[in-house]
Amino acid sequence: MTKVWLACFGLFSAALAHAQETETTGDIDVPSPWNSEVEFGYQAHSGNSESESLNSRIDAEYIRGRHRTNGEWKFYLLYKDGEEDKRQSSYSLQTDYKLSPKTYLYGSFSGIDSRYSAYYRDYTFSGGVGYQFTNTDTLLLEVEIGPGYRYQEPNLDEIDDDDIVFPDIVEEAIFRGKVNSKWQVVDNLALGATFTLVSGHSNTRIDTDLNATNAITEDIALKLAYSRQYHDRVPEGLQNSDSIFSVNLLFAF
Repeated sequence: MTKVWLACFGLFSAALAHAQETETTGDIDVPSPWNSEVEFGYQAHSGNSESESLNSRIDAEYIRGRHRTNGEWKFYLLYKDGEEDKRQSSYSLQTDYKLSPKTYLYGSFSGIDSRYSAYYRDYTFSGGVGYQFTNTDTLLLEVEIGPGYRYQEPNLDEIDDDDIVFPDIVEEAIFRGKVNSKWQVVDNLALGATFTLVSGHSNTRIDTDLNATNAITEDIALKLAYSRQYHDRVPEGLQNSDSIFSVNLLFAF
């Protein structure tokens, strides 16, 4: 896991250096349009069984005028008794353009690479319209809908001795819907929930992301996060869903 830690540290250093930049106009310092977050979590257990887990997340957002762009990368790794048990990377990039105070157009890409689920690669491209029911310092609630395209590459490695996933590569048109919300309960506690549905002829996937963030200082927080991916169609003997619960330190810039 040393290589993973070094890679994560390098990404953290790059994000930190970039997030600290500000724009200057004359003698006036203008707040940077960039907002960045970095998360780390690590657990080690010993005794009758040995296990190590590492999860990390990097998020960056750029807002200027009518434009908003957000990118996110998440990684999870689990070792049990010296053998790799889970490895998953997920990443997304989305850009929005405001048409009115509440309505916007969006274009997005999201991907999941996993060695231990039905699809080794799962990529989605989508574009459509979004609507913000509310967007205040206390509450954010927005909904997006639109068509798109999906590419899924099945995991042909053996999950168990006799279980092989569907052998077909998926390339199809899809419908995408997303609900994103954030509630600032009190000054130091925020709750977030995101639900994303991607549906096509071959299968339907639903992603659920829930989190609670408790601010320790202005720039450091403790974050509890639950992530679940559900496929409505998987081979016999495999579960429809994979989920991850993590406890992380969050650094905001």
